[in-house]
Amino acid sequence: MTEAESRAALVAASQRTVALRLNSGTAGNLSLRFGAGMLITPTGVPPDDMRTEQIVYMDMTGAWSGRWKPSSEWAIHLGLYKATEAQAVVHAHPDASVALSCLRAPIPAFHYMVAGFGGDEIPCTLYATFGSQALADTVVATMGTTYSGCLMANHGIVTHAADMATALLRAEKLDMLARQYLLALSAGTPVLLTCAELVAVHARYAVYGKQPKA
Repeated sequence: MTEAESRAALVAASQRTVALRLNSGTAGNLSLRFGAGMLITPTGVPPDDMRTEQIVYMDMTGAWSGRWKPSSEWAIHLGLYKATEAQAVVHAHPDASVALSCLRAPIPAFHYMVAGFGGDEIPCTLYATFGSQALADTVVATMGTTYSGCLMANHGIVTHAADMATALLRAEKLDMLARQYLLALSAGTPVLLTCAELVAVHARYAVYGKQPKA
């Protein structure tokens, strides 16, 4: 995409997070890898009021210029782009995920779709102050090169993908799983998938959703 198209895509995706109830107010932030750096949503601007010229370009050192300040969580995005092949990053504060993040524990393999995030659980980071380098460091360390999504302790979620549409879908799916896990916990003790069952799930995911080439 051109820079103009990427800026428009970020505005649209930010508004989409509100429609999906992944974010509200000025919570959350999104970015796209672009050129030798990234494009990221501005701090303190509600998605419905966001304009393309407010999207901020940052290089891989964190340098930026212009009137509009980048999201306070820019270091998370930059860290993930440095550590992975991600092309898009979504940080959001959906209710079910935030509730679970306050338990400071991963989402275990209560459902096979947990494995779709790369491992046998959806991990939860250590706690760190919002907008800090420490928070960025713990997110990058927790996700590593294995996971495409995680809970952030007492905070929210982060997902990444090869494109923004997929990163948004992963954020939506992560919160769906968080909501379902809370429901299962309210009914009793969920039965988790065994190691053997998870091996079979990962094997199935290796070919799941892939259409034959024309």
